[in-house]
Amino acid sequence: MHTQLNPVGNMNILSQAEVDQLQQSSTSELYNLYRNCSLAVLSAGSHSDDAEVIYQQHQDFNIQVLRIERGVKINLENPPEHAFVDGKIIRGIREHLSAVMRDILFINNRYQNMYCIPDTFTDATFAILRNANAILPETEPRLVTCWGGHSIKHNEYKYTKDVGYQLGLRNFNICTGCGPGAMKGPMKGATIGHAKQRNKSGRYLGVTEPSIIAAEPPNAIVNELVIMPDIEKRLEAFVRLSHGIIIFPGGAGTAEELLYILGILLNEKNNNQILPIVLTGPSSATDYFTEIDTFIGATLGEKAQQLYSIVIDDAEKVATIMAKGLTQVLVNRKNTGDAFHFNWSLEIEEDFQHPFEPTHPNMSALSISHTLTTAELAANLRRVFSGIVAGNVKSGGIKAIREHGPFEISGDKNIMSLMDKLLASFVRQQRMKLPGSHYIPCYKVIEE
Repeated sequence: MHTQLNPVGNMNILSQAEVDQLQQSSTSELYNLYRNCSLAVLSAGSHSDDAEVIYQQHQDFNIQVLRIERGVKINLENPPEHAFVDGKIIRGIREHLSAVMRDILFINNRYQNMYCIPDTFTDATFAILRNANAILPETEPRLVTCWGGHSIKHNEYKYTKDVGYQLGLRNFNICTGCGPGAMKGPMKGATIGHAKQRNKSGRYLGVTEPSIIAAEPPNAIVNELVIMPDIEKRLEAFVRLSHGIIIFPGGAGTAEELLYILGILLNEKNNNQILPIVLTGPSSATDYFTEIDTFIGATLGEKAQQLYSIVIDDAEKVATIMAKGLTQVLVNRKNTGDAFHFNWSLEIEEDFQHPFEPTHPNMSALSISHTLTTAELAANLRRVFSGIVAGNVKSGGIKAIREHGPFEISGDKNIMSLMDKLLASFVRQQRMKLPGSHYIPCYKVIEE
């Protein structure tokens, strides 16, 4: 199957240099990145969360940017058939393809040499979001980020829709990691709430990054897609854009997200920050949140537990907490002179910003001990879970596990025991991979 299409928006006009950058070349890392991200968005709705499987299934897929007199066209060769209806590409997927082109080009042209310079991390995050038109100062600030697993049970998925519906009735916009499961549910529910309120400008913002996009391709509700260069900038984008955070049941990735925001808010420089955080799920998820809360209390302490509330089986209460919290957030931003749509004043230390590569040596070298400061421990725990996510669903991590065996994670006996118990519960509840998959742990917990 071959087809050509016009990019959406201003991406239908590219410079000759930009077109050359995206031309196919076996030695071009940029082209391969562009190809793989494009294949990921075309694979939305697939029944696999294994990036390697998706890439192997579509080895004959190619994408080319063709220069024509009036601009450019995207030429697709052997794309996934389910991206088309009656021979025409689905409009949302076409928009996502344009977002891939926009962000991959912008990141490559502007920031490829800046990742190792700490002072530029936040500026780079801001610039990428601004270029994607994700920061809209002329709109009402009402953005709630929803985190949670891609592999969740049906009743949990239904509950995420219920929460999204209640948020939509209150005209909140939704931001998620853009994939399936707890990332799709809140967006889907919010569309109904927005429709009842005749809100035709609802935002369903999906924030992803190249190494996860194939395992968690953008769901059909996403009407704004942003691709950040790595997980650290993706997480920073979430927290600086948001006016509140809701966390649904999930696996290692959800634990990583929770540890990230708690580690930041535990910094004394952020004592005056206001950001409502709610952990919520149906009654069947009670034990899940008890285990998470116990782990946080035993590792980061009671102060960390006070930063969030847990609400069980009450979608309306979650939405009212966000509504009340929004008022406090905006008053605080006004009093401190901070921007409503991008939280500049939030202090994020380098440990939470510098990209972590989950290799076997790097994972083994992580220090997990109560001799660390709370912030350092939170940062390293976040890296542990980030590595497990890589080993579970990211192409590079899957290859590393296949070649060298599971990651070895070591640390204080008490912490490792708690972590082993928590991870075992994720496996038992099928939160590591999609239901029906046979999960082989990509990690080995070692108690010192």
